[in-house]
Amino acid sequence: MKKIAFYDAKPYDKIYFDALSREYGFELKYIETKLNGHSAVMAEDCEGVIAFVNDTVDKETITKLDSMGIHVIAMRSAGYNNVDIKSAYEKVHVLRVPAYSPYAVAEHAFALILTLNRKIHRSFNRTREHNFALSGLIGFDLHGKTAGVVGTGKIGRVFIDICRGFGMNVIAYDPFPTPDSNIEYVGIDELFKRADIISLHCPLTKDTYHMIDASALSLMKNGVYIINTSRGALIDTEALIDAIKDHKIGAVGLDVYEEETEIFFEDFSGEVLEDDTLARLLSMPNVIVTGHQAFLTREALENIARTTLDNLKAYFDGEALENEICYRCMQFGSCRQDHKERCF
Repeated sequence: MKKIAFYDAKPYDKIYFDALSREYGFELKYIETKLNGHSAVMAEDCEGVIAFVNDTVDKETITKLDSMGIHVIAMRSAGYNNVDIKSAYEKVHVLRVPAYSPYAVAEHAFALILTLNRKIHRSFNRTREHNFALSGLIGFDLHGKTAGVVGTGKIGRVFIDICRGFGMNVIAYDPFPTPDSNIEYVGIDELFKRADIISLHCPLTKDTYHMIDASALSLMKNGVYIINTSRGALIDTEALIDAIKDHKIGAVGLDVYEEETEIFFEDFSGEVLEDDTLARLLSMPNVIVTGHQAFLTREALENIARTTLDNLKAYFDGEALENEICYRCMQFGSCRQDHKERCF
Protein backbone atom coordinates (compact mmCIF):
# COMPACT_ATOMS: atom_id res chain seq x y z
CA MET A 1 0.00 0.00 0.00
CA LYS A 2 1.50 3.33 -1.11
CA LYS A 3 1.87 5.95 1.62
CA ILE A 4 1.03 9.52 0.61
CA ALA A 5 1.69 12.70 2.61
CA PHE A 6 -1.43 14.86 2.61
CA TYR A 7 -0.54 18.46 3.52
CA ASP A 8 -2.81 21.20 4.92
CA ALA A 9 -5.43 18.60 5.75
CA LYS A 10 -8.85 19.86 6.84
CA PRO A 11 -11.74 17.85 8.33
CA TYR A 12 -13.84 18.17 5.16
CA ASP A 13 -10.93 16.80 3.08
CA LYS A 14 -10.61 13.73 5.28
CA ILE A 15 -14.28 12.78 4.87
CA TYR A 16 -14.01 12.31 1.13
CA PHE A 17 -10.42 11.07 0.86
CA ASP A 18 -10.91 8.51 3.64
CA ALA A 19 -13.96 7.14 1.84
CA LEU A 20 -11.89 6.40 -1.28
CA SER A 21 -8.23 5.94 -0.31
CA ARG A 22 -8.44 2.23 0.62
CA GLU A 23 -10.23 1.50 -2.63
CA TYR A 24 -7.22 2.92 -4.47
CA GLY A 25 -4.65 1.20 -2.27
CA PHE A 26 -3.27 4.32 -0.60
CA GLU A 27 -2.47 5.07 3.04
CA LEU A 28 -2.82 8.80 3.65
CA LYS A 29 -0.60 10.51 6.20
CA TYR A 30 -2.52 13.65 7.14
CA ILE A 31 -0.33 16.66 7.97
CA GLU A 32 -2.10 19.78 9.19
CA THR A 33 0.74 22.18 8.36
CA LYS A 34 1.23 23.60 4.86
CA LEU A 35 3.82 22.16 2.52
CA ASN A 36 6.99 24.23 2.16
CA GLY A 37 10.75 23.80 2.15
CA HIS A 38 10.83 23.20 5.92
CA SER A 39 7.79 20.92 6.29
CA ALA A 40 8.68 18.76 3.27
CA VAL A 41 10.80 16.58 5.58
CA MET A 42 7.55 15.34 7.19
CA ALA A 43 6.93 13.33 4.01
CA GLU A 44 10.18 11.38 4.30
CA ASP A 45 8.47 8.01 4.83
CA CYS A 46 6.06 8.58 1.94
CA GLU A 47 6.11 7.92 -1.81
CA GLY A 48 4.02 10.87 -2.94
CA VAL A 49 2.52 14.16 -1.82
CA ILE A 50 -0.95 15.70 -2.02
CA ALA A 51 -0.86 19.50 -1.89
CA PHE A 52 -3.22 22.47 -2.13
CA VAL A 53 -3.27 25.99 -3.59
CA ASN A 54 -1.89 27.68 -0.48
CA ASP A 55 1.09 25.37 -0.11
CA THR A 56 4.52 26.67 -1.17
CA VAL A 57 5.76 24.33 -3.87
CA ASP A 58 8.88 26.30 -4.77
CA LYS A 59 12.36 25.22 -5.83
CA GLU A 60 13.42 24.51 -2.23
CA THR A 61 10.38 22.30 -1.60
CA ILE A 62 10.77 20.43 -4.88
CA THR A 63 14.50 19.87 -4.34
CA LYS A 64 13.82 18.47 -0.86
CA LEU A 65 11.12 16.09 -2.10
CA ASP A 66 13.33 14.94 -4.96
CA SER A 67 16.20 14.23 -2.56
CA MET A 68 13.87 12.01 -0.51
CA GLY A 69 12.89 10.00 -3.57
CA ILE A 70 9.43 11.57 -3.90
CA HIS A 71 8.69 12.24 -7.56
CA VAL A 72 4.98 13.00 -7.66
CA ILE A 73 2.93 15.91 -6.30
CA ALA A 74 -0.84 15.64 -6.72
CA MET A 75 -2.47 19.05 -6.45
CA ARG A 76 -6.02 18.67 -5.16
CA SER A 77 -6.97 21.82 -7.06
CA ALA A 78 -7.25 23.19 -10.56
CA GLY A 79 -4.91 26.10 -9.86
CA TYR A 80 -1.14 25.62 -9.70
CA ASN A 81 0.30 29.15 -9.69
CA ASN A 82 1.96 28.28 -6.36
CA VAL A 83 4.08 25.57 -8.06
CA ASP A 84 7.49 26.24 -9.57
CA ILE A 85 6.85 24.23 -12.71
CA LYS A 86 10.31 24.92 -14.13
CA SER A 87 12.06 23.51 -11.05
CA ALA A 88 9.76 20.48 -11.05
CA TYR A 89 10.53 19.49 -14.65
CA GLU A 90 12.51 16.22 -14.83
CA LYS A 91 12.39 15.92 -11.04
CA VAL A 92 8.82 15.73 -9.81
CA HIS A 93 5.65 15.06 -11.79
CA VAL A 94 2.97 17.62 -10.90
CA LEU A 95 -0.65 16.55 -11.39
CA ARG A 96 -3.83 18.56 -10.90
CA VAL A 97 -7.63 18.36 -10.86
CA PRO A 98 -8.60 20.35 -13.96
CA ALA A 99 -12.33 20.29 -13.25
CA TYR A 100 -14.24 19.27 -10.15
CA SER A 101 -17.52 21.17 -10.29
CA PRO A 102 -17.89 24.27 -12.43
CA TYR A 103 -21.35 24.64 -10.93
CA ALA A 104 -19.98 25.04 -7.40
CA VAL A 105 -17.80 28.05 -8.25
CA ALA A 106 -20.22 29.66 -10.70
CA GLU A 107 -23.13 29.37 -8.27
CA HIS A 108 -21.05 30.88 -5.46
CA ALA A 109 -20.09 33.81 -7.68
CA PHE A 110 -23.74 34.49 -8.41
CA ALA A 111 -24.64 34.07 -4.73
CA LEU A 112 -22.22 36.91 -3.99
CA ILE A 113 -23.99 39.08 -6.57
CA LEU A 114 -27.43 38.38 -5.13
CA THR A 115 -26.26 38.94 -1.57
CA LEU A 116 -24.53 42.23 -2.37
CA ASN A 117 -27.32 43.58 -4.55
CA ARG A 118 -30.21 42.79 -2.21
CA LYS A 119 -28.15 43.51 0.94
CA ILE A 120 -28.94 40.07 2.38
CA HIS A 121 -25.91 40.18 4.69
CA ARG A 122 -27.00 43.52 6.15
CA SER A 123 -30.67 42.59 6.56
CA PHE A 124 -29.67 39.30 8.22
CA ASN A 125 -27.73 41.19 10.88
CA ARG A 126 -30.54 43.72 11.35
CA THR A 127 -33.38 41.27 11.85
CA ARG A 128 -31.36 39.27 14.37
CA GLU A 129 -31.40 42.47 16.45
CA HIS A 130 -35.16 42.89 15.81
CA ASN A 131 -34.53 45.78 13.43
CA PHE A 132 -36.93 45.45 10.49
CA ALA A 133 -36.31 48.86 8.92
CA LEU A 134 -35.70 48.84 5.15
CA SER A 135 -33.63 52.01 4.81
CA GLY A 136 -30.36 51.41 3.01
CA LEU A 137 -31.40 48.05 1.58
CA ILE A 138 -32.43 49.10 -1.95
CA GLY A 139 -31.11 46.91 -4.74
CA PHE A 140 -31.74 46.78 -8.48
CA ASP A 141 -33.24 44.37 -11.01
CA LEU A 142 -30.61 42.11 -12.52
CA HIS A 143 -32.88 41.58 -15.52
CA GLY A 144 -31.57 43.60 -18.44
CA LYS A 145 -28.23 44.44 -16.83
CA THR A 146 -24.95 43.55 -18.55
CA ALA A 147 -22.63 40.96 -17.06
CA GLY A 148 -19.01 41.04 -18.20
CA VAL A 149 -17.39 37.61 -17.85
CA VAL A 150 -13.60 37.37 -18.00
CA GLY A 151 -12.69 33.79 -18.91
CA THR A 152 -15.05 31.37 -20.64
CA GLY A 153 -13.77 27.99 -19.55
CA LYS A 154 -16.19 25.56 -17.93
CA ILE A 155 -16.84 27.77 -14.89
CA GLY A 156 -17.24 30.92 -16.94
CA ARG A 157 -19.72 29.26 -19.29
CA VAL A 158 -21.82 27.91 -16.42
CA PHE A 159 -21.81 31.40 -14.90
CA ILE A 160 -22.99 32.81 -18.25
CA ASP A 161 -25.88 30.32 -18.28
CA ILE A 162 -26.92 31.49 -14.80
CA CYS A 163 -26.77 35.14 -15.89
CA ARG A 164 -28.94 34.40 -18.89
CA GLY A 165 -31.42 32.62 -16.63
CA PHE A 166 -31.86 35.93 -14.80
CA GLY A 167 -32.47 37.75 -18.08
CA MET A 168 -29.11 39.48 -18.12
CA ASN A 169 -27.17 40.50 -21.21
CA VAL A 170 -23.73 38.87 -21.33
CA ILE A 171 -20.46 39.96 -22.90
CA ALA A 172 -17.20 38.10 -22.42
CA TYR A 173 -13.46 38.36 -22.88
CA ASP A 174 -11.14 35.42 -23.43
CA PRO A 175 -7.92 35.32 -25.47
CA PHE A 176 -9.04 31.85 -26.62
CA PRO A 177 -12.77 32.18 -27.41
CA THR A 178 -14.96 29.09 -27.31
CA PRO A 179 -16.05 28.37 -30.88
CA ASP A 180 -19.76 28.08 -31.71
CA SER A 181 -20.66 29.13 -28.16
CA ASN A 182 -23.19 31.89 -28.93
CA ILE A 183 -21.19 34.16 -26.60
CA GLU A 184 -20.61 37.81 -27.53
CA TYR A 185 -16.85 38.27 -27.21
CA VAL A 186 -15.42 41.78 -26.87
CA GLY A 187 -12.04 43.31 -26.05
CA ILE A 188 -11.15 43.60 -22.38
CA ASP A 189 -11.37 47.41 -22.37
CA GLU A 190 -14.82 47.31 -23.97
CA LEU A 191 -15.93 44.80 -21.35
CA PHE A 192 -14.72 47.10 -18.57
CA LYS A 193 -16.63 50.02 -20.10
CA ARG A 194 -19.93 48.25 -20.78
CA ALA A 195 -20.45 45.83 -17.89
CA ASP A 196 -22.65 46.53 -14.88
CA ILE A 197 -21.23 43.46 -13.15
CA ILE A 198 -17.77 42.01 -13.85
CA SER A 199 -16.99 38.44 -12.80
CA LEU A 200 -13.51 36.92 -13.08
CA HIS A 201 -13.15 33.27 -14.13
CA CYS A 202 -9.63 33.13 -15.54
CA PRO A 203 -6.32 31.66 -14.31
CA LEU A 204 -3.52 33.71 -12.76
CA THR A 205 -0.63 34.14 -15.20
CA LYS A 206 1.97 36.82 -15.86
CA ASP A 207 -0.51 38.31 -18.36
CA THR A 208 -3.49 38.37 -15.97
CA TYR A 209 -1.63 39.51 -12.83
CA HIS A 210 -3.38 42.71 -11.62
CA MET A 211 -5.52 42.80 -14.75
CA ILE A 212 -7.87 44.94 -12.70
CA ASP A 213 -5.69 47.86 -11.66
CA ALA A 214 -6.21 51.63 -11.39
CA SER A 215 -6.22 52.00 -15.17
CA ALA A 216 -8.82 49.27 -15.67
CA LEU A 217 -10.98 50.63 -12.85
CA SER A 218 -11.00 54.07 -14.45
CA LEU A 219 -12.69 52.59 -17.54
CA MET A 220 -15.55 51.03 -15.60
CA LYS A 221 -19.04 52.37 -15.02
CA ASN A 222 -19.72 54.19 -11.78
CA GLY A 223 -21.37 51.73 -9.43
CA VAL A 224 -19.94 48.62 -11.10
CA TYR A 225 -19.96 45.34 -9.18
CA ILE A 226 -16.75 43.25 -9.22
CA ILE A 227 -16.77 39.54 -8.35
CA ASN A 228 -13.63 37.41 -8.04
CA THR A 229 -13.81 33.67 -7.36
CA SER A 230 -10.63 32.83 -9.31
CA ARG A 231 -7.28 34.08 -7.95
CA GLY A 232 -6.66 37.03 -5.65
CA ALA A 233 -3.79 38.56 -7.60
CA LEU A 234 -6.01 39.19 -10.63
CA ILE A 235 -6.92 42.39 -8.75
CA ASP A 236 -4.63 45.11 -7.43
CA THR A 237 -6.15 45.28 -3.96
CA GLU A 238 -4.87 48.77 -3.10
CA ALA A 239 -6.30 50.18 -6.33
CA LEU A 240 -9.57 48.38 -5.58
CA ILE A 241 -9.81 49.95 -2.12
CA ASP A 242 -9.12 53.41 -3.54
CA ALA A 243 -11.92 52.93 -6.08
CA ILE A 244 -14.33 51.80 -3.36
CA LYS A 245 -13.49 54.84 -1.24
CA ASP A 246 -13.99 57.10 -4.27
CA HIS A 247 -17.48 55.57 -4.76
CA LYS A 248 -16.44 54.33 -8.20
CA ILE A 249 -17.38 50.76 -7.30
CA GLY A 250 -20.85 49.81 -6.14
CA ALA A 251 -19.93 46.53 -4.50
CA VAL A 252 -17.25 43.84 -4.39
CA GLY A 253 -17.51 40.11 -3.77
CA LEU A 254 -14.23 38.28 -3.14
CA ASP A 255 -13.72 34.59 -2.50
CA VAL A 256 -9.99 35.04 -3.00
CA TYR A 257 -7.40 37.59 -1.86
CA GLU A 258 -3.90 38.16 -3.16
CA GLU A 259 -2.29 37.81 0.28
CA GLU A 260 -4.51 34.95 1.46
CA THR A 261 -1.86 32.24 1.84
CA GLU A 262 -1.28 32.57 5.58
CA ILE A 263 -4.86 33.61 6.41
CA PHE A 264 -7.51 31.70 4.49
CA PHE A 265 -8.56 28.23 5.65
CA GLU A 266 -7.49 29.10 9.23
CA ASP A 267 -9.43 30.32 12.30
CA PHE A 268 -8.26 33.71 13.58
CA SER A 269 -11.53 34.62 15.27
CA GLY A 270 -9.86 35.07 18.65
CA GLU A 271 -7.00 37.20 17.35
CA VAL A 272 -6.37 40.66 15.95
CA LEU A 273 -6.12 40.50 12.17
CA GLU A 274 -2.62 41.69 11.29
CA ASP A 275 -3.33 42.19 7.58
CA ASP A 276 -4.43 45.85 7.50
CA THR A 277 -5.49 45.70 3.85
CA LEU A 278 -7.83 42.77 4.41
CA ALA A 279 -9.11 44.41 7.59
CA ARG A 280 -10.05 47.51 5.59
CA LEU A 281 -11.94 45.41 3.04
CA LEU A 282 -13.83 43.58 5.79
CA SER A 283 -14.87 46.89 7.35
CA MET A 284 -16.64 48.10 4.20
CA PRO A 285 -20.43 47.51 4.07
CA ASN A 286 -20.46 46.98 0.30
CA VAL A 287 -17.75 44.32 0.35
CA ILE A 288 -18.22 40.61 1.06
CA VAL A 289 -15.18 38.38 1.55
CA THR A 290 -15.59 34.62 1.78
CA GLY A 291 -12.62 32.42 2.64
CA HIS A 292 -11.95 30.62 -0.67
CA GLN A 293 -15.05 28.49 -0.22
CA ALA A 294 -16.53 28.67 -3.72
CA PHE A 295 -15.44 25.08 -4.44
CA LEU A 296 -16.92 23.73 -1.21
CA THR A 297 -19.82 21.49 -2.23
CA ARG A 298 -20.28 17.78 -1.62
CA GLU A 299 -20.08 17.06 -5.33
CA ALA A 300 -16.90 19.07 -5.81
CA LEU A 301 -15.15 17.55 -2.79
CA GLU A 302 -15.93 14.02 -3.96
CA ASN A 303 -14.71 14.81 -7.49
CA ILE A 304 -11.52 16.38 -6.12
CA ALA A 305 -10.78 13.30 -4.03
CA ARG A 306 -11.48 10.83 -6.83
CA THR A 307 -9.51 12.71 -9.51
CA THR A 308 -6.55 13.26 -7.17
CA LEU A 309 -6.42 9.57 -6.35
CA ASP A 310 -6.93 8.64 -10.03
CA ASN A 311 -3.91 10.83 -10.86
CA LEU A 312 -1.76 9.12 -8.24
CA LYS A 313 -2.88 5.64 -9.33
CA ALA A 314 -1.96 6.44 -12.94
CA TYR A 315 1.48 7.59 -11.79
CA PHE A 316 2.25 4.51 -9.71
CA ASP A 317 0.79 2.16 -12.35
CA GLY A 318 3.14 3.59 -14.99
CA GLU A 319 0.30 4.98 -17.09
CA ALA A 320 0.12 8.21 -19.08
CA LEU A 321 -0.57 11.23 -16.89
CA GLU A 322 -3.57 12.95 -18.41
CA ASN A 323 -3.57 15.76 -15.86
CA GLU A 324 0.16 16.44 -15.70
CA ILE A 325 1.39 20.05 -15.62
CA CYS A 326 4.52 20.27 -17.71
CA TYR A 327 7.06 23.10 -18.02
CA ARG A 328 8.01 22.01 -21.52
CA CYS A 329 4.36 21.98 -22.63
CA MET A 330 3.88 25.48 -21.23
CA GLN A 331 7.06 26.86 -22.80
CA PHE A 332 7.06 25.21 -26.20
CA GLY A 333 3.46 24.12 -26.70
CA SER A 334 4.27 20.47 -27.26
CA CYS A 335 6.05 17.55 -25.67
CA ARG A 336 5.58 13.85 -25.11
CA GLN A 337 2.00 14.38 -23.95
CA ASP A 338 1.14 14.74 -27.62
CA HIS A 339 2.00 11.07 -27.93
CA LYS A 340 0.13 10.01 -24.77
CA GLU A 341 3.41 9.61 -22.90
CA ARG A 342 4.71 11.18 -19.71
CA CYS A 343 6.43 14.52 -20.06
CA PHE A 344 9.71 13.09 -18.76
